[in-house]
Amino acid sequence: GSGGGGGAGSADVEKMIGRRVENMTGIITLSFIAAWLATFGGTAAGYIYYPWAYPTPSGHYAFIVLTIVEAIGYLFSVKVCEEGSSKNSNGLIAVTLAGVAIGTILISLYVGN
Repeated sequence: GSGGGGGAGSADVEKMIGRRVENMTGIITLSFIAAWLATFGGTAAGYIYYPWAYPTPSGHYAFIVLTIVEAIGYLFSVKVCEEGSSKNSNGLIAVTLAGVAIGTILISLYVGN
């Protein structure tokens, strides 16, 4: 079934990519962390190499907003992939999101200031 406003459910995703998705939580988690690190790299490059065009507070703001968007995407990706299966990765999701939140706060407080 599909959950919510016209969104694809896990069965739909499996049909689209031709593979089972309930065991992909690990790769989704690694992809999310890689995207978060790439976001940090991109915003940091802006305020470290181009400070006249990209002030540090602006870079931190962009980093925080993009991190929130990525976190929401990560949460929904895992939830859709595990929907209808007996798997439950709430612990992994909580640890990952908490770690990223703490990292985001520390980076925003100490990097580039």
